[in-house]
This record gives sequence, structure tokens and C-alpha cells, in this order.
Amino acid sequence: MSGKDIRIERIIDRNTGRAVIVPVDHGITMGPIKGLVDMKATIDRVSRGGATAVVMHKGVVPYGHRSFGHDIGLIVHLSASTSLSPDPNSKVLVTTVEESLKMGADAVSIHVNIGADTEPYMLRDFGQISRECNEWGVPLLVMIYPRGKDIKSGYDVDLIKQCARVGMELGADIVKTSYTGDIDSFREVVRGAIIPVVIAGGPKMDSDRDLLQMVKDSLEAGGSGVSIGRNIFQHRNVTGMTQAVADIVLRDAEVDEAMKRLE
Repeated sequence: MSGKDIRIERIIDRNTGRAVIVPVDHGITMGPIKGLVDMKATIDRVSRGGATAVVMHKGVVPYGHRSFGHDIGLIVHLSASTSLSPDPNSKVLVTTVEESLKMGADAVSIHVNIGADTEPYMLRDFGQISRECNEWGVPLLVMIYPRGKDIKSGYDVDLIKQCARVGMELGADIVKTSYTGDIDSFREVVRGAIIPVVIAGGPKMDSDRDLLQMVKDSLEAGGSGVSIGRNIFQHRNVTGMTQAVADIVLRDAEVDEAMKRLE
């Protein structure tokens, strides 16, 4: 087995080939929002709920990861921008693969926005990080979306298909992107990507059932799990929602069954 093979089993369940990833990297973009103040408590809750991994920036690792003895995969996020930037879609590298490994990362992630004014620079960085990940044997998750002034819909199936394919072509091991809204169209995304695709949770949703149904539908389309942030760490029952998602992703539970975790 290669280093990537060994490390990827720390973030993807080896029995199902699926992942329940909870990104908690929103602090740079949005500040200390609800759920991201007491990081140890949040990470403990999602780890108790059965999440396979978390995504966080390097400065948070000492304050949040593997608190209270619960093991959970660590993905260090390498890129950033803030909501105060003249162009929040422009992501820059703020951490390296080597630095992440020194902190104990099992994998790294980057964010690329296809269609942004600075897309060429993000693609250049993507290529560089992919090369370094291959050198060090580190799995690479790319969060990749169609975003920019000329993008009319961030959920357009053709745009999402292209984003997912870009992720594969430049050497990512896992693609994270938006769910396209229905099983048939998302099946096209998964087929074109070839590598595992996990869905983003998007903005905070009002309905737990709608979120869980989206998760279930993405799996039926061939998806490999989720990378859901606010809809988990800002939920009134963080552990319960994590368990509900994990039931569907890792144990093929039906939505009605998973909903019982929230009663």
C-alpha cells in the first residue's frame, strides 16, 4: 500500500468507501460563528456522532482536533479568503503539505472556484499541491465550484460536471462539490468525475428531512458521502445530526430511520 492508500482510510470508511466529513474551516471566511467558538466541544460532538474526518485550518488544530480521546481523521485546509475581500472567490494558499504533515494531517484540502477572475492562479496552485501530495503520499480533497461574475447558477449540471472533472484531471483523490438537485443529473457528475465525489451541505437548511433526503439521493446517484459544515455544527443537536447523516452514508439507513436520531 502507498502512503495515500494508508492515509485515505483514516478519512474514508474502508468498509463502505464512503466518508462523513465535517468542515469547520469557516472561521477565516465568516469569523467565530455559532458552532465554531468552543472547537473542542464541536469536534467532540461530531466525532461521537460518527464523522470520519474534519477539515480545519492549521491554527485550529491544537485547539480542536482529537479532544477527549475520540479519534477522527484530520484534513488540513490549505487555502483561504475572507468575506471582507474585494473578491471572496479568490483563494490563496496559506499552508503547505509539509507543514500539514508536521501537524499530523491525514489529508489536505484546497478550494478552487471555476469561473472566478483568479481561476488561472487557483489552478496553478492546485497543480502544485497535487504534485506535492503525490511526493509525500498525502490524499488531496478539492472543494471545487462554479463561481464568478459570469456564472448564472452554481448548480448547473454541466458546470458541476466540469468542475468535478477538473478536480480529477489535476490529481485530486476526492472531489467536493454541490449537489445538482436530482439523482439523474448528479449521476452524470459522478460518472464524469471517476474519483469519489462528496457533496457540500450548502447554506444552513431549515428542514432536517430535506438535508437527509439530499444525502440519500446523492448516494443513490453514486456519490461517496458528504462534506457538510453548518448544517451539522450549527444544528441544535450536533451529535444527533452527525449520527443521522452517518447512518445514511455508512449504514444505508432510510431517511425515516435516520430522522429518529433527532427525536
